[in-house]
Amino acid sequence: MIESLGLYFSFPLVRYALIVGVLIALCSSLLGVTLVLRRFSFIGDGLSHVAFGAMAIAGVLHLTDDMLFVLPFTVLAAILLLRTGQNTKIKGDAAVAMISVGALAVGYLLLNLFSASANLSGDVCSTLFGSMSILTLTRTEVWLCAALSVVVLVIFILFYNRIFAVTFDEDFARAAGTRAEAYNLLIAVVIAVIIVLAMNLVGSLLISALIIFPAMSAMRVFRSFRGVTVCSAVLSVVCAVLGILISVIVGTPVGSTIVAIDIAAFLVCCAVSGIKGGIRK
Repeated sequence: MIESLGLYFSFPLVRYALIVGVLIALCSSLLGVTLVLRRFSFIGDGLSHVAFGAMAIAGVLHLTDDMLFVLPFTVLAAILLLRTGQNTKIKGDAAVAMISVGALAVGYLLLNLFSASANLSGDVCSTLFGSMSILTLTRTEVWLCAALSVVVLVIFILFYNRIFAVTFDEDFARAAGTRAEAYNLLIAVVIAVIIVLAMNLVGSLLISALIIFPAMSAMRVFRSFRGVTVCSAVLSVVCAVLGILISVIVGTPVGSTIVAIDIAAFLVCCAVSGIKGGIRK
């Protein structure tokens, strides 16, 4: 197995996939804690459907670099979701459901009407559930993913205290002078960027698992916000690395393999939490 891994890592495409996978897993886990604590987990699923619709439009327009189209489209959708969710006539969960289902339906309709490939079902399946496309990333795409990931990490570190305040008590943060609306908008935009990056790794339907499972696993072991955030980041990166390596060696889908390992890690953390609870009693 070690010889096989050494052979695989001699190919640049495998190294690119591992770098991008680690960066995406790290970014998604950091903001995942905030989404779970604020009960906004469903927004990741909604934006992933919007990104699928944007990718369908990019395919119809025959754009060579669809990320440059999908990214601003998804960011605009995140802003729209935030604004619509604050509308008293349309509640937040209803707004997410309306936009996500609508984008998914329109995207699939466009792919059927203007399909440029004979294998429509294969294209749709790989987009929804992920494929080995992460192993075909170009150097330009790797640099773009790396740059966006660094931006996300810098934003999280610089505004950590503000994000912490808005996450736990938005009313108190607003009373203390924090511009809660601005930071909510910042969080929504960053999540949109993460969604677009993660589509290359796990597909649009599995992105929520990449965001939620590490956070939920860390919450079973730690109680402080910082402890949960650090643990979530470590778990997410480890699961992503293991998932990519296993998928390369065995030939399983990358996204499904990573999510399966995330589920296993969650079960282990639940067992550890149960053991700790039993010892305390």
